[in-house]
Amino acid sequence: MAQAAFEEVVEDFEFLEDWEDRYRMVIEMGKDMGTMDDALKVPATKVEGCASQVWLHIAPEDGVFHFQGDSDALIVKGLIALLHRLYDGLPLGDVAKVDARAELERLGLNDHLSAQRSNGLRAMIERIRETAAA
Repeated sequence: MAQAAFEEVVEDFEFLEDWEDRYRMVIEMGKDMGTMDDALKVPATKVEGCASQVWLHIAPEDGVFHFQGDSDALIVKGLIALLHRLYDGLPLGDVAKVDARAELERLGLNDHLSAQRSNGLRAMIERIRETAAA
């Protein structure tokens, strides 16, 4: 149940054969997101369980899921951009229906992320799911 923006990433990944090119693409996606306002980088938005500094500011509006994210690590910021393409703009009730692990597996990320990055990614997904459910 991926959104069109995420499907575009899947198609781009299929075109890129080299994992270095794929990493560069993820990093560029993170750079394109811009930075999150420092005023939003507070303990309440910090995601624990990540090796890097990660903040997710989740702000649903009119029953639609929206969030901003930032990190001090380029690859992690790119992972936030992937999650943004996967979740942002969904009706709140649909957030829990997204099988993020399966969707991200389509990109082959599970085989190419370190254990620490994988743990951080799981922590971000859990924060998104918990906050949307609340």
